Amino acid sequence: MQFKRILLKLSGESLMGEKQYGIDEKRLQEYAEQIREAAAKGVQISIVMGGGNIFRGMSGSSKGFDRVKGDQMGMLATVINSLALSSALTAIGQPNRLFTAIRMEPVGELYSKWKAIEAMEQGQIALIAGGTGNPFFTTDTASALRGIEIEANAMFKGTRVDGVYTADPEKDPTATKFNSITFDEIYKRGLKVMDLTATTLCRENNLPVVVFDMERYGNLNRVIDGEEIGTLVHL
Repeated sequence: MQFKRILLKLSGESLMGEKQYGIDEKRLQEYAEQIREAAAKGVQISIVMGGGNIFRGMSGSSKGFDRVKGDQMGMLATVINSLALSSALTAIGQPNRLFTAIRMEPVGELYSKWKAIEAMEQGQIALIAGGTGNPFFTTDTASALRGIEIEANAMFKGTRVDGVYTADPEKDPTATKFNSITFDEIYKRGLKVMDLTATTLCRENNLPVVVFDMERYGNLNRVIDGEEIGTLVHL
Protein backbone atom coordinates (compact mmCIF):
# COMPACT_ATOMS: atom_id res chain seq x y z
CA MET A 1 0.00 0.00 0.00
CA GLN A 2 1.28 3.45 -0.91
CA PHE A 3 0.88 6.11 1.74
CA LYS A 4 0.53 9.63 0.36
CA ARG A 5 -1.37 10.97 3.38
CA ILE A 6 -1.80 9.35 6.79
CA LEU A 7 -3.57 10.02 10.07
CA LEU A 8 -1.26 8.98 12.91
CA LYS A 9 -2.98 8.18 16.22
CA LEU A 10 -0.66 8.27 19.22
CA SER A 11 -1.78 7.12 22.64
CA GLY A 12 -1.28 9.39 25.61
CA GLU A 13 -0.01 6.47 27.72
CA SER A 14 2.89 5.85 25.35
CA LEU A 15 4.09 9.43 25.96
CA MET A 16 4.73 8.52 29.60
CA GLY A 17 7.71 6.42 28.55
CA GLU A 18 9.41 5.29 31.76
CA LYS A 19 7.35 7.63 33.92
CA GLN A 20 4.14 6.91 35.81
CA TYR A 21 2.42 10.11 34.70
CA GLY A 22 2.80 13.00 32.28
CA ILE A 23 5.28 13.32 29.44
CA ASP A 24 8.66 11.62 29.08
CA GLU A 25 10.88 14.13 27.25
CA LYS A 26 13.03 11.37 25.73
CA ARG A 27 9.97 9.59 24.26
CA LEU A 28 8.62 12.91 22.97
CA GLN A 29 11.93 13.62 21.22
CA GLU A 30 11.96 10.14 19.64
CA TYR A 31 8.44 10.62 18.31
CA ALA A 32 9.31 14.02 16.86
CA GLU A 33 12.38 12.64 15.07
CA GLN A 34 10.47 9.70 13.59
CA ILE A 35 7.72 12.01 12.37
CA ARG A 36 10.25 14.36 10.77
CA GLU A 37 11.90 11.40 8.99
CA ALA A 38 8.49 10.27 7.67
CA ALA A 39 7.65 13.78 6.46
CA ALA A 40 11.03 13.92 4.67
CA LYS A 41 9.85 10.97 2.54
CA GLY A 42 7.07 13.19 1.19
CA VAL A 43 4.28 11.64 3.26
CA GLN A 44 1.60 14.11 4.38
CA ILE A 45 0.93 13.58 8.08
CA SER A 46 -1.80 14.60 10.49
CA ILE A 47 -1.71 13.51 14.12
CA VAL A 48 -4.36 12.90 16.77
CA MET A 49 -3.08 12.27 20.29
CA GLY A 50 -4.77 10.68 23.27
CA GLY A 51 -4.67 12.20 26.74
CA GLY A 52 -4.57 9.15 29.01
CA ASN A 53 -1.17 10.10 30.45
CA ILE A 54 -2.80 13.18 32.01
CA PHE A 55 -6.52 12.51 32.41
CA ARG A 56 -9.04 10.01 31.11
CA GLY A 57 -12.70 11.06 31.14
CA MET A 58 -14.08 7.52 31.56
CA SER A 59 -11.99 6.82 34.68
CA GLY A 60 -12.85 10.27 36.03
CA SER A 61 -16.59 9.65 35.76
CA SER A 62 -16.18 6.36 37.67
CA LYS A 63 -14.68 8.39 40.54
CA GLY A 64 -17.54 10.87 40.74
CA PHE A 65 -16.73 13.38 37.99
CA ASP A 66 -19.60 14.50 35.79
CA ARG A 67 -19.04 12.54 32.56
CA VAL A 68 -19.29 15.59 30.30
CA LYS A 69 -16.83 17.60 32.41
CA GLY A 70 -14.56 14.55 32.69
CA ASP A 71 -14.49 14.17 28.91
CA GLN A 72 -13.80 17.88 28.52
CA MET A 73 -10.83 17.49 30.87
CA GLY A 74 -9.65 14.61 28.68
CA MET A 75 -9.96 16.82 25.59
CA LEU A 76 -7.77 19.45 27.25
CA ALA A 77 -5.22 16.73 28.08
CA THR A 78 -4.94 15.96 24.34
CA VAL A 79 -4.28 19.65 23.70
CA ILE A 80 -1.43 19.63 26.27
CA ASN A 81 0.12 16.57 24.58
CA SER A 82 -0.26 18.13 21.13
CA LEU A 83 1.38 21.35 22.32
CA ALA A 84 4.30 19.30 23.66
CA LEU A 85 4.72 17.46 20.35
CA SER A 86 4.37 20.71 18.39
CA SER A 87 7.14 22.22 20.50
CA ALA A 88 9.38 19.16 20.00
CA LEU A 89 8.79 19.22 16.23
CA THR A 90 9.53 22.94 16.01
CA ALA A 91 12.75 22.45 18.01
CA ILE A 92 14.12 20.06 15.36
CA GLY A 93 13.03 22.23 12.44
CA GLN A 94 9.86 20.38 11.39
CA PRO A 95 7.09 22.86 10.45
CA ASN A 96 3.72 22.10 12.02
CA ARG A 97 0.34 23.64 12.77
CA LEU A 98 -1.84 22.95 15.78
CA PHE A 99 -5.61 22.76 15.34
CA THR A 100 -8.16 22.33 18.11
CA ALA A 101 -11.70 20.93 17.86
CA ILE A 102 -12.87 23.58 20.35
CA ARG A 103 -12.12 27.25 19.78
CA MET A 104 -9.15 28.24 21.97
CA GLU A 105 -7.00 30.73 20.12
CA PRO A 106 -4.13 31.55 20.64
CA VAL A 107 -3.41 27.96 21.78
CA GLY A 108 -4.28 26.64 18.32
CA GLU A 109 -6.42 27.35 15.27
CA LEU A 110 -10.01 26.12 15.16
CA TYR A 111 -9.89 22.86 13.16
CA SER A 112 -11.33 22.60 9.68
CA LYS A 113 -10.69 19.93 7.09
CA TRP A 114 -9.56 22.49 4.53
CA LYS A 115 -7.03 24.19 6.80
CA ALA A 116 -5.57 20.84 7.88
CA ILE A 117 -5.19 19.67 4.26
CA GLU A 118 -3.67 23.03 3.28
CA ALA A 119 -1.10 22.68 6.09
CA MET A 120 -0.13 19.14 5.00
CA GLU A 121 0.16 20.15 1.35
CA GLN A 122 2.59 22.87 2.46
CA GLY A 123 4.78 20.26 4.16
CA GLN A 124 3.57 20.96 7.69
CA ILE A 125 2.48 18.35 10.23
CA ALA A 126 -1.20 18.94 11.10
CA LEU A 127 -1.69 18.31 14.82
CA ILE A 128 -5.43 17.94 15.50
CA ALA A 129 -6.22 18.22 19.21
CA GLY A 130 -9.31 18.25 21.40
CA GLY A 131 -10.83 14.96 20.24
CA THR A 132 -14.08 15.48 18.32
CA GLY A 133 -14.94 18.44 20.53
CA ASN A 134 -17.82 16.43 21.99
CA PRO A 135 -18.14 14.27 25.11
CA PHE A 136 -18.79 10.49 24.89
CA PHE A 137 -16.36 10.03 21.98
CA THR A 138 -12.89 8.51 22.36
CA THR A 139 -9.72 9.77 20.68
CA ASP A 140 -9.83 6.59 18.55
CA THR A 141 -13.17 7.81 17.20
CA ALA A 142 -11.70 11.29 16.73
CA SER A 143 -8.82 9.72 14.77
CA ALA A 144 -11.19 7.76 12.53
CA LEU A 145 -13.32 10.86 11.93
CA ARG A 146 -10.35 13.12 11.14
CA GLY A 147 -8.71 10.45 8.97
CA ILE A 148 -11.86 10.21 6.85
CA GLU A 149 -12.29 13.99 6.71
CA ILE A 150 -8.74 14.72 5.55
CA GLU A 151 -8.96 11.89 2.96
CA ALA A 152 -6.07 9.89 4.41
CA ASN A 153 -4.93 6.67 2.70
CA ALA A 154 -4.73 4.97 6.10
CA MET A 155 -4.92 5.48 9.82
CA PHE A 156 -1.73 4.47 11.66
CA LYS A 157 -2.49 3.45 15.23
CA GLY A 158 0.78 3.63 17.16
CA THR A 159 0.42 1.60 20.37
CA ARG A 160 2.46 -0.32 22.93
CA VAL A 161 1.81 -3.67 21.21
CA ASP A 162 3.09 -4.73 17.81
CA GLY A 163 -0.24 -5.53 16.20
CA VAL A 164 -3.60 -7.25 16.65
CA TYR A 165 -3.61 -10.59 18.48
CA THR A 166 -6.18 -13.34 19.05
CA ALA A 167 -6.13 -12.27 22.72
CA ASP A 168 -4.27 -9.77 24.92
CA PRO A 169 -0.60 -10.87 24.55
CA GLU A 170 0.24 -9.31 27.92
CA LYS A 171 -2.25 -11.65 29.61
CA ASP A 172 -2.31 -14.70 27.31
CA PRO A 173 1.08 -16.15 26.27
CA THR A 174 -0.61 -18.34 23.63
CA ALA A 175 -2.04 -15.31 21.78
CA THR A 176 -1.05 -15.22 18.09
CA LYS A 177 -0.66 -12.13 15.92
CA PHE A 178 -2.54 -11.35 12.71
CA ASN A 179 -0.57 -9.89 9.79
CA SER A 180 -3.90 -8.67 8.41
CA ILE A 181 -7.51 -8.97 9.49
CA THR A 182 -10.85 -7.63 8.25
CA PHE A 183 -13.10 -5.28 10.20
CA ASP A 184 -15.81 -7.98 10.15
CA GLU A 185 -13.44 -10.52 11.72
CA ILE A 186 -12.65 -8.04 14.49
CA TYR A 187 -16.38 -7.76 15.19
CA LYS A 188 -16.88 -11.54 15.19
CA ARG A 189 -13.94 -12.21 17.49
CA GLY A 190 -14.76 -9.28 19.78
CA LEU A 191 -11.21 -7.94 19.53
CA LYS A 192 -10.60 -4.60 21.21
CA VAL A 193 -8.50 -2.87 18.56
CA MET A 194 -10.52 0.35 18.86
CA ASP A 195 -13.94 1.13 20.25
CA LEU A 196 -16.89 0.09 18.09
CA THR A 197 -17.70 3.62 16.93
CA ALA A 198 -14.18 4.10 15.55
CA THR A 199 -14.13 0.64 13.96
CA THR A 200 -17.52 1.22 12.30
CA LEU A 201 -16.46 4.63 10.95
CA CYS A 202 -13.32 3.12 9.40
CA ARG A 203 -15.22 0.14 7.96
CA GLU A 204 -18.05 2.18 6.45
CA ASN A 205 -15.64 4.67 4.87
CA ASN A 206 -13.01 2.12 3.81
CA LEU A 207 -10.20 3.65 5.88
CA PRO A 208 -7.57 0.92 6.45
CA VAL A 209 -5.94 0.87 9.89
CA VAL A 210 -2.34 -0.18 10.54
CA VAL A 211 -1.76 -1.17 14.19
CA PHE A 212 1.92 -1.19 15.14
CA ASP A 213 4.36 -0.69 18.03
CA MET A 214 5.30 3.00 18.03
CA GLU A 215 7.56 2.59 21.07
CA ARG A 216 10.23 0.82 19.03
CA TYR A 217 12.28 3.53 17.33
CA GLY A 218 12.04 3.49 13.55
CA ASN A 219 8.82 1.49 13.28
CA LEU A 220 6.80 4.38 11.87
CA ASN A 221 9.14 4.63 8.89
CA ARG A 222 9.30 0.84 8.49
CA VAL A 223 5.53 0.77 8.05
CA ILE A 224 5.67 3.64 5.56
CA ASP A 225 8.43 1.81 3.63
CA GLY A 226 6.14 -1.20 3.28
CA GLU A 227 7.74 -3.56 5.80
CA GLU A 228 5.23 -6.08 7.14
CA ILE A 229 5.29 -5.14 10.78
CA GLY A 230 2.13 -4.63 12.78
CA THR A 231 -1.34 -5.61 11.55
CA LEU A 232 -3.34 -4.23 8.64
CA VAL A 233 -7.09 -3.97 9.36
CA HIS A 234 -9.10 -3.68 6.15
CA LEU A 235 -12.47 -4.33 4.50
